[in-house]
Amino acid sequence: MRPTARAASLASAKAALRREMLRRRAGFAPAALHTGAALEGRCIAGYWPIRGEIDPRPLLLALGRPIALPVTGPRGSALEFRLWRPGDELVPGPFGLSEPTGPRAEPDVLLVPLLAFDACGRRLGYGGGYYDRTIAATGALAIGAAYAAQEVAAVPVGPDDRPLAGIVTETDLRYLERRQ
Repeated sequence: MRPTARAASLASAKAALRREMLRRRAGFAPAALHTGAALEGRCIAGYWPIRGEIDPRPLLLALGRPIALPVTGPRGSALEFRLWRPGDELVPGPFGLSEPTGPRAEPDVLLVPLLAFDACGRRLGYGGGYYDRTIAATGALAIGAAYAAQEVAAVPVGPDDRPLAGIVTETDLRYLERRQ
């Protein structure tokens, strides 16, 4: 099936922004999320950082709540989450990820890694759609995790893209407007 001109244009815009943001992020000094961010939730899902992503681990540990990390399933599926504690084993997963082996978890807050975000809560990920499907399937509060410099004027979005409720950076936590 041939994509429509609009879908092709959207895909092209996203691909260009992905390339630009990966290039830009490669120049950032390593940093961690603001450890004073007061995230509410019984179980917080984070991620093990790859490819220059901002590090969520100090914040996750500072919150003192159960931590869940994602396990990537087949293409087209939502993420599964498993509990993780410092010292627990991580095993290699797809896309260069490190994945937990603990019991299944149902987090109510998701820290979502990203390449770009805007003031309306739109985000640009790596393009696999895993987090969009997970946000839609779980109803968990989705908080983007990024360097403050990853904010852009506008992120192109398609019908399956899910907005963020907030963003946490190396400097603060803020909740975002949602205007589509």
